[in-house]
Amino acid sequence: RAHASTVGVPSVLGRGAAGLLLLRELEVLSKVLQDPEQPVVAILGGAKVSDKIPVIENLLSFAQVLLIGGGMAYTFLKAQGHSIGKSLLEEDRLETASRLLQEAEQKGVRMQLPVDHLAAREFSADAEAIHVTGKDIQDHLLGMDIGPATIEVYLREIAPARTIVWNGPMGVFEFEAFSRGTMGVAQAVAMNLQCLSVVGGGDSVAAVGRAGVSDKIGHISTGGGASLEFLSGKELPGVAILSEKG
Repeated sequence: RAHASTVGVPSVLGRGAAGLLLLRELEVLSKVLQDPEQPVVAILGGAKVSDKIPVIENLLSFAQVLLIGGGMAYTFLKAQGHSIGKSLLEEDRLETASRLLQEAEQKGVRMQLPVDHLAAREFSADAEAIHVTGKDIQDHLLGMDIGPATIEVYLREIAPARTIVWNGPMGVFEFEAFSRGTMGVAQAVAMNLQCLSVVGGGDSVAAVGRAGVSDKIGHISTGGGASLEFLSGKELPGVAILSEKG
């Protein structure tokens, strides 16, 4: 497994005010941002596009592939003109989603969206899982997870990666019937022993734990929202003040 260097964080290394966990976090995330081993694959899920916009914009500058899942995928699909039924949608982010898709195309980054889905008639742990074989979801259904064909596509993209960043589940993995996408991604990331894998976000961390592969992940980020901000290229006040001391 690749090891993170201290690129970008010499100013805080060795300072008594920064704990070892923070230093490890800064080392790994700085490695990803400034000197990642290529190819870089970013896996982004969760409910909202709005939570990930700055991260996506920054990832487009150095990632080769963005794999999109979770509720945010439906806003991107809607922006492409696809039907998404009753699936989660951020209408006020459709224009942003279109812009990000265009930027990815211009920069030669593959932004991969689900090609099929597991859907349900209602949001419930007991709901029947219905396989939707194309990108379009019928009006009476809501998307709950990426489908088996999408899992295969995503696993093929993950396999050759040398740097992987994963933040956000692929579906409602808390419900057993809709956990296959997230569990499949967790297993695929863990099986790629040649890469530096970084998993962040409470749901993604929970997913690798549930899949029993936490010990096979290069770095599990405990930074939460702060690590997302760091990956978006923002300077974090807590880090900046450490850099100024000494």
